[in-house]
Amino acid sequence: MVRTPLTALERERGRCLGALLRQARGERSMAEVAARAGISAETLRKIETGRAPTPAFFTVVALASALGLGLDDLSTRCAEAADEAAAAAEDSAAA
Repeated sequence: MVRTPLTALERERGRCLGALLRQARGERSMAEVAARAGISAETLRKIETGRAPTPAFFTVVALASALGLGLDDLSTRCAEAADEAAAAAEDSAAA
């Protein structure tokens, strides 16, 4: 199976998701949050650093639940950040 390369917008959403999850994790350890979400600490590390920009839906749900985040808020914030990054990229390309 061949994966379609991610677009810049998809990569930006992944970076945003990772940053929001990292911020919500605060002082809690990766191991603690990952265990609560039922995933490995390495998976959480990849998501937080943007190396796994498109995690499975149920992984995102589990992390949001473990961190006390609402999916609507998480989705809206990631979409807004990605839109801002896309607009900035278009502006710099046009200049």
